[in-house]
Amino acid sequence: MAQSPNAPKRKEAPSEPFKKALEVCVRAVAGDGEVHVAFQPGRPELDGKIVHLPEPSRIPTPHEVAVLRGWADSLALTAACHDNILHNRMFPSGGPARAAFDAVERARVEAVGANRMAGMAQNLSAKIQDSYAHGRFAHVTSREEAPLEDALALLVRERLTGQKAPANAQAIVDVWREHIEARGGDVLDKMNGLADDQASFGRLVKQLLKSLEVLEEPQQGGNQEQDDDEEEKPDNGEEEAEENEGDGDGEQQQSDDTEEPGDAGEQQEAAERAPTDQYEADLDGPEEGETPEPWRPNPSVLDEPERFGYSVFTREYDEIVEAEELAMAEELDRLRAFLDKELRNLSAVVSRLANKLQRKLLAQQNRAWDFDLEEGTLDAARLTRIIIDPMAPLSFKQERDTDFRDTVVTLLLDNSGSMRGRPIMVAACCAEILARTLERCGVKVEILGFTTRAWKGGQSRERWIEAGKPMPPGRLNDLRHIIYKKADAPWRRARRSLALMMREGLLKENIDGEALAWAHSRLLARPEQRRILMMISDGAPVDDSTLSANSGTYLESHLRQVIQEIETRSPVELLAIGIGHDVTRYYRRAVTITDPSELAGAMTEKLVELFDEKPSGASRMPSMHGRGGRRGRLN
Repeated sequence: MAQSPNAPKRKEAPSEPFKKALEVCVRAVAGDGEVHVAFQPGRPELDGKIVHLPEPSRIPTPHEVAVLRGWADSLALTAACHDNILHNRMFPSGGPARAAFDAVERARVEAVGANRMAGMAQNLSAKIQDSYAHGRFAHVTSREEAPLEDALALLVRERLTGQKAPANAQAIVDVWREHIEARGGDVLDKMNGLADDQASFGRLVKQLLKSLEVLEEPQQGGNQEQDDDEEEKPDNGEEEAEENEGDGDGEQQQSDDTEEPGDAGEQQEAAERAPTDQYEADLDGPEEGETPEPWRPNPSVLDEPERFGYSVFTREYDEIVEAEELAMAEELDRLRAFLDKELRNLSAVVSRLANKLQRKLLAQQNRAWDFDLEEGTLDAARLTRIIIDPMAPLSFKQERDTDFRDTVVTLLLDNSGSMRGRPIMVAACCAEILARTLERCGVKVEILGFTTRAWKGGQSRERWIEAGKPMPPGRLNDLRHIIYKKADAPWRRARRSLALMMREGLLKENIDGEALAWAHSRLLARPEQRRILMMISDGAPVDDSTLSANSGTYLESHLRQVIQEIETRSPVELLAIGIGHDVTRYYRRAVTITDPSELAGAMTEKLVELFDEKPSGASRMPSMHGRGGRRGRLN
């Protein structure tokens, strides 16, 4: 039926024309008509052919428009000028070197667009300035306080485009400039004019990192990029033979030695043809010496944080404790009575949301039964057989196990001092309601908490002082990781433990990175096929004793490394909810709420979204170290 010409037209939000124009620009810059833009909460990133951008305000401000354009241009340039396969092959294996290599590559990509289009240069400058709007690095005075990767990226940007660092990040460059230019100034000079050549530029970056003593790789690591002639010659014939799938013999290898200039291109083409099996460890053939390091399982920050720049002065005083061990039974009963009183006030709202989640979960359980069994549940529908034939045996049925039930959820609750009062009370109530709901649906739930044993350092700091304050000390507080409910424990046995959060004096400081790694390790030990980890926090990691003796970003950098490791290389599905704190800048799948009363709705909605999706654990694993993985992405 045709619409009447007098019918009122549907109004669109003022930001819609801007979003449509932005998507057109992204496709044009990327040079790919299949690239799409998705506006959603979270940090900007490029995922295959999809550019994820934050949802703009209904009426965006000029500053917001400029920043969003900058992110769009940066990601579109990445799609156009960045070869992810080549990047992964040249990617350093060490922790600090990884971050620096990534940051400088991002600066190269953005320099390509900034040098060609003045408007794009302005957008990218607005994006960079906004990245340092928090002011954390505006007044740094030492290299320990300023991230090296940021300094390198800003210096390289200055060399390639002539644009200085924004005022709120200039201090980072100032404290590092003399050191970097003294050791790698000649390498920086060589980068001019190479912004369009990713391979040559990448080799210079690795040379720069070596001169700064950041890159520590075995000598055979040069084979990853095939850029050193003296390392290529011994194995060049074998590489050619492998590309011809075993056709070459000794004579063929000798004749192929003359084709050295085209060797890198042929190996890259062979890498693109290689199958994406687990870890893609065989891109260049079975020769172990020729296997590029990034294609092998790399060391993990979850297992070896020291290799990634994060250390602990001593773990002697850390503790993992069950909640019942921290209080007497009488105190737990008193705290439980207080929590029950608060639950009655929230029960109406939370129960309604819990019922919604339960209906969603039960609707996904495709129930199937086996009939005519000798034991199980009596099949009432077949009782008529006894009337017809009294000698007929009784018929039983049994419900089949479904994949849906093979799921475990871990709730990791921030037990820091800033959660005192209503936030921790609401978190405890929501955790209880959610655990009871999921348990009714056959989903196991584990509830964990994390804090420290003391304010401003405990026995660890005392030991450090007694040792003469060696620098850098690493983490300087005693961890306390609390188990409120184990996954296999029924709720009726653990209901009293959760009330411990109401205890005065329990909540102190928070070291999120190590807590996340601990909860993740517990999930990996579970037999369930699908494992979900939900972090609930109200702020960035803070521990005064650690931050006073290390750089200001020490704990935050470790948290980012742990999150990246879980999100890109683990079968565990990670999501986060921030209470009055923007966690979307840390986690790819996250939501921020402004009031603790919104926590129940946010937890329920995020779990509904997860259970609407297919389990991704099995499908993610093959691409974690391969060309489809996210580890090599720039954003």
